[in-house]
Amino acid sequence: MIEYFNFKEIATATMVLFAVIDIIGSVPIILDLKQKVGHVQSEKASIVALIIMIVFLFVGESILSLIGIDVSSFAIAGAFIIFFLALEMILGIRLYKDDAPETASIVPIAFPLIAGAGTMTALLSLRAEYAVQNIIVAIVVNMILVYIVLKSSARIEKILGKGGIAVLRKVFGVILLAIAVKLFRSNIGI
Repeated sequence: MIEYFNFKEIATATMVLFAVIDIIGSVPIILDLKQKVGHVQSEKASIVALIIMIVFLFVGESILSLIGIDVSSFAIAGAFIIFFLALEMILGIRLYKDDAPETASIVPIAFPLIAGAGTMTALLSLRAEYAVQNIIVAIVVNMILVYIVLKSSARIEKILGKGGIAVLRKVFGVILLAIAVKLFRSNIGI
């Protein structure tokens, strides 16, 4: 069973998802939600996001084929979305603005904060490149990290400070930018 798992694919997929989910960069949003409603259900949000992501990993390709889009084309479109997400992280700008959530329930945390459009796009883009079992491991690792961050968001902000969080966002933004270019190049088929 071990030979079916590729550590390099798992590590790369984990980093891509970690950068796209950007849970460390979302600490200020999480703290704001905790301040507004008092409590964030970390376990529930993590489990629901895990389920959404795994279901989309398997059903997403079927949905695409139903509307006549192949995975490579979606991966190229995903590369553009990941590219713009990376620009947002690096430049500190917002190209797309969501409405502010009113409650800290599953809806604003699990979806769209964790398992949002960028994450879904990244999953199908990764599926075009990597084995499914490696992506599932990467999803599980990320959901464990998300759970830890949700549980200890106040402590993380104290340790890193606003400057530390900003630096982490920029570092992961550059990594995400490089991954977007690689995805685009490997799926363009020239």
